[in-house]
Amino acid sequence: MPYRPHVVAHRGASGVEAEHTLMAYRRAIDEGADALECDVRLTADGHLVCVHDRRVERTSNGRGPVSTLELADLAALDFGSWKHPSRHLDDEAPDRDPDGHRVLTLDTLLSMVSDAKRPVWLAIETKHPTRYAGLVERRLVETLSRYDVTARVMSFSWLSLRRVRELAPWLQTVFLMDRVPLRFRDGGLPLGCGIAGYSVETVREQPDRVRRTKEWGHQIYVYTVNDPADVDRCLALEVDAIITDHPGRTRDRVDALP
Repeated sequence: MPYRPHVVAHRGASGVEAEHTLMAYRRAIDEGADALECDVRLTADGHLVCVHDRRVERTSNGRGPVSTLELADLAALDFGSWKHPSRHLDDEAPDRDPDGHRVLTLDTLLSMVSDAKRPVWLAIETKHPTRYAGLVERRLVETLSRYDVTARVMSFSWLSLRRVRELAPWLQTVFLMDRVPLRFRDGGLPLGCGIAGYSVETVREQPDRVRRTKEWGHQIYVYTVNDPADVDRCLALEVDAIITDHPGRTRDRVDALP
């Protein structure tokens, strides 16, 4: 089989559409993404929503931590206009769909993926620290059990991944690393984890680390790869997944491989 890494859409096609909106994920699927990456946080009333930041100010017209707001509070906010503040003035703009502005629940995203016309898997990142430590992982495993969707759980928190492994040992886990801890600089990973999540800066500056990790038999996912030169660098190193804000143009470079 020729080498072909997975193209993973980071928060959807977030280079073009507002991150973590249904519109961003639909576009990612249309552009050929193999997988969709999302972040999950727990609301005050126990719903998993796809929001990256601890607070909602950057990506909505609201205020406050996600963990202190109920789903109804988040549903009243606009999560799309920050990306395209003048789109409503364009009579020819394709987006007049409220899904481009609503907060996205994990249930809604899973439902969309399960109904997709081709196989697409999910890379789900648990965000930590959180006041709901432990409950996030339990709710995530419970939610995934209701859908026939392939998912991998990612986190910068090894404790979070350990909880997932205890609750659902069949789920693959990805240990994300910004700065690689000293104990894993030989290419190893925590017990039970088979996928390393390296930043594009790590791959750019320390390609030997990628090679050592592969020698251990681990897979390698790289985030967030947007520069075409970095995509080519990842392809040369034969990483297993490229996480990108621009799945369409990354797909084109992957498909151009001999």
